[in-house]
Amino acid sequence: MSNESEAEPVGGAEEPGAAVAPAGFELGTDGPKVILAGLDGSESSWRATAYAAGLARRQGASLAVAYVQPVLGAATALAGAAVEETTQEIADELLTALREAEHRLSDVWRVDWRFLTVRGDPFTGLARMADELRADAVVVGASEQAGHRVIGSVAVRLVKAGRWPVTVVP
Repeated sequence: MSNESEAEPVGGAEEPGAAVAPAGFELGTDGPKVILAGLDGSESSWRATAYAAGLARRQGASLAVAYVQPVLGAATALAGAAVEETTQEIADELLTALREAEHRLSDVWRVDWRFLTVRGDPFTGLARMADELRADAVVVGASEQAGHRVIGSVAVRLVKAGRWPVTVVP
């Protein structure tokens, strides 16, 4: 009895063992090139960023860490300059913390990363960045707000968009 099978060649090719690539298959790529992580300063977003950094390191991908600065609502329009300044301070603090983490871990491992920030709705901002970067994966933290069970969290909206693989880190 032999372990060899007499199966048909894959994809109907003439040569045994020859495979035909599906339409749209991109030759020369193996694994993700860009992983996008959403960071807003919450504990779950820091865990998601760490998870995304580990994925990027293992896969040899670039890591894009994104902070979406909230836009002003009608109620806060009068305090516009103060809110804008505060969101910029948050972005600066996140970047500083990322640089400190990179420095602490530089002897252990290194990841090619960049920090991006944009103003807007978190879902729209992350989706736009993922599209512009041609991200192969998006990693976000699970929502820590109870109201998101009703209206949907950023993570749920990204998953429902169905344009990228999305990992939600608790």
